[in-house]
Formats: sequence, C-alpha cells, structure tokens
Amino acid sequence: MHFMQSRRRFLASASLAAAAGALGARTSLAAEGPPEVSTIRFRKSSAICVAPRYLAGDLLRAEGFTDVQYVSGLPFDAVARGDLDFEINSAPWALSELNAGKPITVLAGVHPGCYELFAHEPIRTISDLKGRKVGIPALGSAEHVLVAIMAAHVGLDPQNDITWVTPARTRMGKFVDVFVEGEVDAVLGFPPEPQELRARKIGRVILDMTTNKPWSQYFCCIACGNREFVRNYPVATKRVLRALLKATDICAAEPEWAAQRLVDGGFTERYDYALQTLSEVPYNVWREFDPEDSMRFYALRLHEVDMIKSSPNAILAEGTDWRFVNQLKRELKA
Repeated sequence: MHFMQSRRRFLASASLAAAAGALGARTSLAAEGPPEVSTIRFRKSSAICVAPRYLAGDLLRAEGFTDVQYVSGLPFDAVARGDLDFEINSAPWALSELNAGKPITVLAGVHPGCYELFAHEPIRTISDLKGRKVGIPALGSAEHVLVAIMAAHVGLDPQNDITWVTPARTRMGKFVDVFVEGEVDAVLGFPPEPQELRARKIGRVILDMTTNKPWSQYFCCIACGNREFVRNYPVATKRVLRALLKATDICAAEPEWAAQRLVDGGFTERYDYALQTLSEVPYNVWREFDPEDSMRFYALRLHEVDMIKSSPNAILAEGTDWRFVNQLKRELKA
C-alpha cells in the first residue's frame, strides 16, 4: 500500500510539474531544436548508486530519443572508445581516464557518497592498512585510486605500504570474493556490495564516503560523455543531461518508487538493497555542490600520490564542460 501511495504521489507531482512548466519548457525545448541523433547508449551493470541512468529511460524518450540502449559487458573505457555515449562513474575514474588521454568530457556531478571501505578484524582505521592486502578489481580502477588517496590522506604511502590484490592474482573470480574468503584484509565496495557484506556479517565498515569527511563533501559520481559526441551534438548532450538530472531528483524525492522501477527494469534484484541505497545517498545536492571543486579536489589528491602526471588545471581545462549543467541549474530550479 505504501508503494502504491508513493507511486501515486510521484505521478501526481510529475503531472503537476509538467503542467506548471509546460509553456516555459515548450519554449525552451523549441529553441533548442530536436536532438541531432535518435539513439543513446548507456552501460548496464548491477551498481545501484547510478540509478539515475536507468530511471532516465522514459525521460530520454520524452526528450526526443527514440532508441535508448543499456549495454552490458563493455570495458570501462567504452565511453572513450565510442561504444557508449554517456556514463555515470566516479570522479577519480574520470580523472584517470583523462590523465591517460582518453577522449571523455565530464559534464556534471550526480551525487556524493556510496562507497564503503570494509576491513577484517583487527583493522579499525585506514592507518591500520599499513602492511595489509587490499582487494581491487584492477590497478587504476576507481576502487584502487580511492583507497590510495584515502591512505595518503592519513600519511600512508599507497605504493609501498599496501599490497594491492586483483582477481588475476588470486584463485577467486571477483575482487569482493577475495575479501569474503579472507584472502585480503580490506575492500572498497559500492551498492549492492556493502549491503551484501552486512547481510552476511562479513567485515566492518572503517570508512563510509556518504558520511565521513572530507569525502562526503565532494561529488563521488559524475556524468560524462564521449568527447566527440559532446562536441558534435550539443543539443542531444543537453537533453541527455537534463534527463539524467531529472532522474536524480526522482531518486531523492521518491526512493520507494525509484527502487521498485530498478527491480522491475531488471537493473537490480533486491528491492530492500535498492531502497536503502536511494534513501541514504544524497541525490538532492547536485544543484548545491560544485562539480569543478570536486574534480579539482580529487585531481590534487591523485597528483599528490603520483597517480596522475598531468597538471590538475590542465586536466580540468581539457576534460570538463560545465556549460550544460549551469544552464540546467537555472532551468530546473526546485
């Protein structure tokens, strides 16, 4: 009953919002013109925190895209390679891609938080990771760079004080599994991984990026696009970003409805895990936080630990474009 009431509230509020903004929205959309392309491609994965890209499907169709695709099994540089058009991923991942010369453009912040660092006893703090093994999916992955800068933040040398373990170096198939089996001492996970570890009573959380400063004060996940797409199709880019940010607002305003949509759409299996994530991650701050400030924060941290060689200023100048989000902040005022 609660879900049905929540869904009715959402549909009613959406209808009212559409009616209230119809004249202005119609004028704005008409002035933009139709999107230059009709197909948009996103990644499909089990990550719950990137829910806006899944919930944006109907909104994208309303923006004029007739073919919205969610593609599985692609490598993490798929946006840079042009196999995907847009992505929601972590800011450190984007900076690593840009440092490697990958052609992506960061467009907006989506939300802070979502990653949690789990460790086995007797580890209680990040400082206790000295001399320990940390499981990561790959060197240079978001998990790797985030734990590295967390370690450097408390005075550790991430290159020499921590042993980084990837699945290829163990008998296990997934990097979280090596933590479950006790082959590593710590692992950084994002939903639904933290929920699964808690349900199985495995490990303890020693850092939560949703609540622990300074990490909670900056965007964790950002929206980015293929650089050529952004340059060649500015109308489509703005329309995609508008749909993503509206979907972000839905996550904040109607987490019950949004969680059910994720399950119904086959993007995740557990409603309870989805609801917990959408209720706890602060999706409501994308207008308030400064995405450039977040990118600069992470760029400086990564530069300090020698994980990016380029100047942070040079990376931000080449790899970001805030025009669209600044326009949308004005257009999508609460």
